[in-house]
Amino acid sequence: MIKRTNILLITADDLNWDSVGVYGCRTPECTPNIDALANDGVRFEYAHVTVAVCQPSRGAMMTGRYPHCSGQEGFFHIDGKPVPLLPEELRKAGYLSGILGKIGHSTPKQAFQWDFHEDMPELAWGRDKELYHRFTRQFLDMAHDKGQPFFLMANAHDPHRPFHGNDANLYGRDGITFPPPSRVYNAEEVQVPGFLADLPEVRQEMAEYASSVRRCDDVVGRIIDALKEAGVYENTLILFLSDNGMAFPFSKSNCYLHSTRTPWIACWPGHIAPGTVDREHFISGIDCMPTLLEVAGTALPAGMNGHSFLPLLRGGRDAGRDRVFTQYHETWGRDRYPMRCVQDKRFGYIFNPWSDGKRVLHNESQAGRTFAAMQAAAVQDTGIADRVRLFQYRVVEELYDFQNDPDALVNLINDPQYLDELTRLRGELEAWMVAVDDPALEAFRHRQSPGALAAFMTEQEQRSERLNAEGGRKA
Repeated sequence: MIKRTNILLITADDLNWDSVGVYGCRTPECTPNIDALANDGVRFEYAHVTVAVCQPSRGAMMTGRYPHCSGQEGFFHIDGKPVPLLPEELRKAGYLSGILGKIGHSTPKQAFQWDFHEDMPELAWGRDKELYHRFTRQFLDMAHDKGQPFFLMANAHDPHRPFHGNDANLYGRDGITFPPPSRVYNAEEVQVPGFLADLPEVRQEMAEYASSVRRCDDVVGRIIDALKEAGVYENTLILFLSDNGMAFPFSKSNCYLHSTRTPWIACWPGHIAPGTVDREHFISGIDCMPTLLEVAGTALPAGMNGHSFLPLLRGGRDAGRDRVFTQYHETWGRDRYPMRCVQDKRFGYIFNPWSDGKRVLHNESQAGRTFAAMQAAAVQDTGIADRVRLFQYRVVEELYDFQNDPDALVNLINDPQYLDELTRLRGELEAWMVAVDDPALEAFRHRQSPGALAAFMTEQEQRSERLNAEGGRKA
């Protein structure tokens, strides 16, 4: 009897793509366990999540659909919608389903019940490596006893705020503290990203973030230990990625390169050559579901926007994977800031229909020390003041040479040298919007009309009210 492939999907929470050692992180010994996993498999250099905020990003993974297609544009559920879920389809194929952490954010339909589940309180708010190890072993033993292949989604809560050593030492409930990471970093050991200002408070917070990254790596290591101890590592496809970029300005909850680019690693002994690097193909969060269903050998339901990249895991090529489309809809607080983006290996074009010079962006990436420090420094530093203003108000269109300007510091939208590239990317975005029935299409076509954009934003706010009410999240 041929054993069916087990599936382990590990996610980090708010981990920037370049905070991982094999992706170029300069913080010493930042992610030894994740690096080891990459050395056993393949890492994708052009991997992106579909939307750079937690619940919609995970919803895209679990449905294989863009958020505006599944209905999960924000922090609510989609019970009642005829949208198949990854764990539902795997269960039909005989898989035992388990989840550790982030259950509400990773389960688009509240009505779906996982076969095995442990959430934040049972995992020391998602930050205790030994609890992850214990519950992983329990689930693996359960699958062994039942004689079923398994799908386990293991979600670390690091490096989500609050960071290790940050002002908030408790999370959620009094009496529960976070275990320390295996290594704690200081401000001299970390690098400040180019999209932020290198200020003392920013460096301090980056060190706290780096320590939380290390604790996330600790969790990943103990999950992998559990697989090896149970003797199933060799027969398990392991995917590791982050749900979005770090919770700092110009990363999480936006459409920049650092917003959606993710460290995506796949390890599958006997199927993927160790130490492989894919520097050619774009893969996206919406591709997760069709890929894993194909690995499981089950039929793919209709309606998914994503496509399986199983051929890439086997060393094949796909000429159609030369760009990625990403989007954003609303914050946890239900504030609407719709964005659309198309990126290829060099350029990225972003459409911000909410930007009118008056509406101010407020999202979770402004929490903590960093944005407050940049605002304070902006009083004396005009360069920082320009960055703060751009972050808060944005402009309707942005064009960046991400190959040479990955931090998106120079908007080329009005540079005549790049008119051909701008025209091409506008055309690609419009064609995609038509293909996926994007409600922002007409606003994009009338992007030069303030009245059309204002009307679109009114529609968007009404849409938000309706979707939140349908998803059980009322004001």
